[in-house]
Amino acid sequence: LDVNVLRYLEKDAWRVLTAVEQGMKNHEIVPVPLVESIAGLKHGGTHKQIRELLKHKLVHHDNSKYDGYRLTPLGYDFLAIKALCNRGVIASVGRKIGVGKESDVFEVADDEGNLFAMKLHRLGRTSFRAVKNKRDYLQGRTQFNWLYLSRLAAIKEYAFMKALGEHGFPVPQAVECNRHAVVMDLVPGFPLVQVKKMGNPGPVCSNLFDILRSLAEHGLVHCDFNEFNVMIDEDETVTVIDFPQMVSTSHFNAQELFERDVASLCRFFLRRYDFRADEEIAHKIPTWADVAANEGTLDVELRASGFTEKAQEALDQYLAERGDGDEEDGEEEEEEEEEEEEEASTSEEDEGSDEADEVGALNADLGRELVLGRRGGGEGGEGAEEEDQEETRTAVTSSAWGASRLASSVVGSELSRERVDQIKERVAKQAQRALAREKSSVRRNNTTKDRCGRKQGNKAALSN
Repeated sequence: LDVNVLRYLEKDAWRVLTAVEQGMKNHEIVPVPLVESIAGLKHGGTHKQIRELLKHKLVHHDNSKYDGYRLTPLGYDFLAIKALCNRGVIASVGRKIGVGKESDVFEVADDEGNLFAMKLHRLGRTSFRAVKNKRDYLQGRTQFNWLYLSRLAAIKEYAFMKALGEHGFPVPQAVECNRHAVVMDLVPGFPLVQVKKMGNPGPVCSNLFDILRSLAEHGLVHCDFNEFNVMIDEDETVTVIDFPQMVSTSHFNAQELFERDVASLCRFFLRRYDFRADEEIAHKIPTWADVAANEGTLDVELRASGFTEKAQEALDQYLAERGDGDEEDGEEEEEEEEEEEEEASTSEEDEGSDEADEVGALNADLGRELVLGRRGGGEGGEGAEEEDQEETRTAVTSSAWGASRLASSVVGSELSRERVDQIKERVAKQAQRALAREKSSVRRNNTTKDRCGRKQGNKAALSN
């Protein structure tokens, strides 16, 4: 993550980058006119800044369906870092101190030199493509964007971390959250997976079991409580990290997930430190029967506030189309009533249209008779052709007049006079179009015959 580019980006470039982000709320690829409209720059300024953003790979150009742009993960990183800098939370970004399957962790500092950890969520990596099935961010929706999912994960982790810290759990102190970035205290120590030897693993294992039990008693299951998500310092003080996957104890898989966390800890301490927890501290190992009896409220509090009101609004925006089942049932009943009213109101029109359909059928029959008569009189010389043309004109004219008479006789008693006039006018236009088509066909036939006659004359002259 090279943040040196942040120093050289102009103010207009940030406006264009923000415009692309806003356009991606309802566009997978943001059209260029929409970017220009949101950015509001002078004529030509948007294209200049887009070229600059493309050079630094902050946006991606896509013209497969139409000409547009989308935000890249690097561009989303820059927007989050810029916002945190403007708020005074951080002033510099240092080295990368951690890489996970769904996040990167960087060392950052503020103006006073205090060190923090900044976690950038990276949902959608190749190694973690099943996130939409394994996590509940989408709540059953099929449409999603990886950047938006990363933002939801960051919001959820920030809310859980803050709530757990307020209840006395050993977690990093949450400082700030923006987009997919979470700033927290820098925890001293190392991941438990990096600790090769431990003098007395019993107290550490017992402490971790107590944390698992306390979480469940407060109504939460970590779901990924293993050696990779536990930090330990030289004094063997543990800190738990990574919370986006946490679920409530009322989840239908909560017992399975809780028992998996317990088994994971027992297996790790046995494999790494040859410590048999089921023999040494069997009384400390929590069971689902013990914790299920305690009805914790932390999950309810987080869910009621939507793990902070701001996060709930973000999720509600994404899930707005779903609605409640009762409301959908009511809307379906209203739609059925409206459809019944429309059917009742159009039933009279349908009765009248049946009569008009009869007129259309009569006109179609007359048209077929004209075609058959024209095909039957196709043989003969030029005089016969002129007679056929005259007969066709007469037949078309008489057919239009006859159709008008039929229309008047069929619907004259049930439709208004104005409607009858409309039918007559339509039939007359049909007759005119038939006459025009016939004249065009006759001209084409005459032209073809003239060409054939000239070719035959030329051949005869050549043979002579």
